[in-house]
Amino acid sequence: MKSIFGKIALVVFLVVAVAVVFHLKGNKPDPAGETLQLVTSSSAFTESTSQPEEAKNVFIPRFLELGADKCVPCKMMQPILDELRKDYPGKLQVDFIDVWKEPAQAEKYAVSGIPTQIIFDANGKEVFRHAGFFPKDQIMTQFKTLGIQLP
Repeated sequence: MKSIFGKIALVVFLVVAVAVVFHLKGNKPDPAGETLQLVTSSSAFTESTSQPEEAKNVFIPRFLELGADKCVPCKMMQPILDELRKDYPGKLQVDFIDVWKEPAQAEKYAVSGIPTQIIFDANGKEVFRHAGFFPKDQIMTQFKTLGIQLP
């Protein structure tokens, strides 16, 4: 019985320690002044600090995933993100933020677990949030439920 409680206490301690480190890292100012990291190419984990020129001033729905390039469920999501980018160019903005590289973004978006997917309407308002692996068919069903039309 003691060993079970000891293991539970160790796990709780580790979770708290990771949360404290994560929180402390997230409170450091960003020296570059730009914190949003957007994926703007078909490469799964390529990051850029700005949108492509043609995406600026265009109001389209956005699918944002917050995860990490070394997280297994996040890696499983990458082909789905690539498909969404390929299937809906100019109709859906699909972005990925690595919260292990950009911990301030996890705090900004109130992420408690990864991967977390957030759907924003064309006005930039968050309309849906999901945590964990999110199959493409369920993503598409959610867009329909939200009334977001993707041709």
